Amino acid sequence: MSWKPKGYKFDDKQLIRALFSSSTDESRLLDAAAAGEIDIYSENKNWNAVLWLVMNTLKTRDGPVYTGSELGELKNCLPIIWIK
Repeated sequence: MSWKPKGYKFDDKQLIRALFSSSTDESRLLDAAAAGEIDIYSENKNWNAVLWLVMNTLKTRDGPVYTGSELGELKNCLPIIWIK
């Protein structure tokens, strides 16, 4: 195949901006990746920053809003190629 979409590598800060702010360039790139127009790559360790943010900011009196398995499902649904 001679055609290959452009690829972008996100660090932890870019990943958080892509997921939590709809008005950033990163979120627009995430939308483009979901449409199959580009590839986004991010290291597995960058997911830890997302986990930390979600687990420490999205809470109820009873504990975190999301379970670990729900967050794992979210990670697997994102249009991101996870690299080591």
